[in-house]
Amino acid sequence: MDNLSEALEKLKLASTDSATDSVESCLDCLLKALANNNTEASMKIQEMGLLPLLPTLLNPQSSCTPKVANIIAELAKNEFMRSPCVEAGLIPPLIQLLNSTDQEVLLQTGRALGNICYDSHSLQAQLINMGVIPTLVKLLGIHSHNTALTEMCLIAFGNLAELESSKEQFASTNIAEELVRLFQKQSEHEKKEMIFEVLAPLAENDVIKLQLVEAGLVECLLEVVAQTVDGEREEDVTQLKTASDLMVLLLLGDESMQKLFEGGKGSVFQRVLSWIPSHNHQLQLAGALAIANFARNDGNCIHMVDTGIVQKLLELLDRHIEEGNVTVQHAALSALRNLAIPVVNKSKMLSAGVADVVLKFLQSEMPPVQFKLLGTLRMLIDTQAEAADQLGTNGKLVERLVEWCEAKDHAGVMGESNRLLSALIRHSKSKEVVKTVIQGGGVKHLVTMATSEHMIMQNEALVALGLIAALELVAAEKDFVGASLVSVLHKLLSDERSAPEIKYNSMILICAVMGSEPLHKEVQSLAFLDVVSKLRAHENKTVSHQASLTEQRLTAQS
Repeated sequence: MDNLSEALEKLKLASTDSATDSVESCLDCLLKALANNNTEASMKIQEMGLLPLLPTLLNPQSSCTPKVANIIAELAKNEFMRSPCVEAGLIPPLIQLLNSTDQEVLLQTGRALGNICYDSHSLQAQLINMGVIPTLVKLLGIHSHNTALTEMCLIAFGNLAELESSKEQFASTNIAEELVRLFQKQSEHEKKEMIFEVLAPLAENDVIKLQLVEAGLVECLLEVVAQTVDGEREEDVTQLKTASDLMVLLLLGDESMQKLFEGGKGSVFQRVLSWIPSHNHQLQLAGALAIANFARNDGNCIHMVDTGIVQKLLELLDRHIEEGNVTVQHAALSALRNLAIPVVNKSKMLSAGVADVVLKFLQSEMPPVQFKLLGTLRMLIDTQAEAADQLGTNGKLVERLVEWCEAKDHAGVMGESNRLLSALIRHSKSKEVVKTVIQGGGVKHLVTMATSEHMIMQNEALVALGLIAALELVAAEKDFVGASLVSVLHKLLSDERSAPEIKYNSMILICAVMGSEPLHKEVQSLAFLDVVSKLRAHENKTVSHQASLTEQRLTAQS
């Protein structure tokens, strides 16, 4: 440490007269001390006030510069030294050095900046604002043959890409081309993994997704999949997962997805299809998720159903009733749900037996699978009276829906169960379905659904309750009273925030329940006439007209 103190004193003097030889020997002494005991040497350097002298030593023309940058990199390995480095004004001169042509200067400068800004989003954001991204991308292109420099750039990209503010800057560079070119040259697993770690956060941006597709990343990923699909080494399994996950991520962008779909004739789309019957769970998962992503517009969905994709997904699900891979089940159900959205697909999918296969997962205890199962059935029966009738009279299904309507720990499952229960009634308009729902104890859940914070769910509940009242009022009377239906309707009509359709359907329901003596008495006791009379002046003509009709009915039966 005495040698270090002596070197620091000499350096303070030498830095003022720029005697290169004496400066260089002092820097060597500092580097040696830092190598022996980084923490102790760093504290000593700070104590003796050397940091403020370092900016002047970061001279692009000086042969000492790589060593100065190396010292800063070593100092900044210590968390307690990072703020002092910033306060000493080291960041601006270091950024200037990124324009150097000296590869050693570039390497040490990159290390220094990386260590100073390590784990600090605010400092990384400062670097982004100072334009470091285009500079680093340019360096990667120029020095792609220099392994150490390339790795430095990749580490920097990996850190900066986590910040949302970086994405726009990355998108304005040719980062996609550079990374794809670099990836194509790699044979080592570790190097590919480094590039993957940069690609994943960058590919979250839709503009960059398209750039990566156009730069040929998909072909690289398909090649990785082909090389690793039968591999048993841990690195093969890792690469297969990373490549197929990244492929699915690229399909989340509308433009990149459509470019790869190519009207259903794209070679990439065809390759992804071949993953579904694979024996590899990771590929099955990626294939099903890819189909779910391709199925994001009606045109694609119609084409895929017409070309037999549904059968492949059903076969995959059948394999996983026994194997029970939850992520694959979830992905395949997601794909089927999306494919069932266009009206023309529903009857085709029902004829293919989709509902029967989906019902096999009714006993699943996994909320993600339950959620997708419910969504798939709801999409399938939309406007399909016969299917709604068939499913709505399935006692086991209704029983399970009623059970899930109470799944308070899983709001998504609870919401979807309520919506499917309502949909079975609304699309079948069947007395038998209504009876099954009443017997299964579903009425109280539909009354609760009418109080949902989501207008669409309120409305679906009110229409279903209206059909129950119209088709089976006597059978539902006890449940309506027990669930305080009349009180709920009074609140909906009194609430100024209720949408016009909610008010309209609430009044329709009031008129329908008045055929029941106990419900009629509740209506009278809650002074509905006052609330309804005010609605005659409602700005929505349909609401005001229904208010007049409801008022007449209430007056006639008071």
